[in-house]
Amino acid sequence: MKSKSVATGPFGVIVHKEITDHIRSWRFAILIALIVLTFIAAMYVSLTNIKSAIGNAKDPDHLFLYLKLLTTTDNSIPPFHVFLSFLAPLLGISLGFDAINSEQNSGTLTRLMAQPIYRDNLLLAKFVSALVMVSSLFLALALLMIGSGLILTGVRMEPQELLRILGFIVITIAYVAFWLSLSIMLSILFKQAATSALTAIGIWLFFTIFYQIIINLVIKSFLPDPAYLTPAEIISYNDLILNLQRIAPNQLYSDTVTTLLMPSIRSLGPVTMEQMAGAIPAPLPFKESVMLVWPQVSGLMASTVGCFALAYYFFMRREIRS
Repeated sequence: MKSKSVATGPFGVIVHKEITDHIRSWRFAILIALIVLTFIAAMYVSLTNIKSAIGNAKDPDHLFLYLKLLTTTDNSIPPFHVFLSFLAPLLGISLGFDAINSEQNSGTLTRLMAQPIYRDNLLLAKFVSALVMVSSLFLALALLMIGSGLILTGVRMEPQELLRILGFIVITIAYVAFWLSLSIMLSILFKQAATSALTAIGIWLFFTIFYQIIINLVIKSFLPDPAYLTPAEIISYNDLILNLQRIAPNQLYSDTVTTLLMPSIRSLGPVTMEQMAGAIPAPLPFKESVMLVWPQVSGLMASTVGCFALAYYFFMRREIRS
């Protein structure tokens, strides 16, 4: 028993304890229930309309049955990946907004640091335990979707579909990880959990709703009359608007998962008529789709690492004595 605890180490013990706390947490259970309900609703709508979706020969993606399960809708509700662009940040924020300040306010942080535990082990364990829970959730949902598709349709899954669905899961976990690292950083900066939660939700609302409105208003105030612009200038302005919008993490996530789940997407920016001439509507291989969205993936990963690095810096310099 002693050798087992030594082999596990303080990091493993803290991760196990944090996972147990998350499982017993009501807020985590409520968010899990919301995500599962939206998943069931989206799958029901997709299965209801899947026959017409895969029967449309004009759609280059009509042969990808399992990708259609994640993207097909009758416009009564959004597809599942659109739901996740709203719910995933809330999941990350709920798991991290009180990661540090609640420990300090209850006095447990001082007792923890009095033990032979490094600060970075504590911070990393908070981050890893939440990611383990999130990864298990989305992996279970993906397996549920694949299994139900196999049972109801009997259609074999193509390797490319499996790779794209796994890529979708990885990007979704990275998207949650960004908001998780941001909320952990805010839990270090603010003493009260309510303040860190409201700040994180305010940042989420800004990027989700107000950021695109501000960008469009600012660009339009400087944009000349479109009647006096050449097609090349219009494309350059559209590129500028898209690049500014991609500062928002939700735009990076939306661009990435849309490209992965819809193989026929060949460009994420404006396309000229010369570029469209002679183009054959056909799905891209998985590798080319990944190369197309690699800048977005890199930006999302860099944002996550940057937020966690700041959280690490602030936590290592913070006075924790009560």
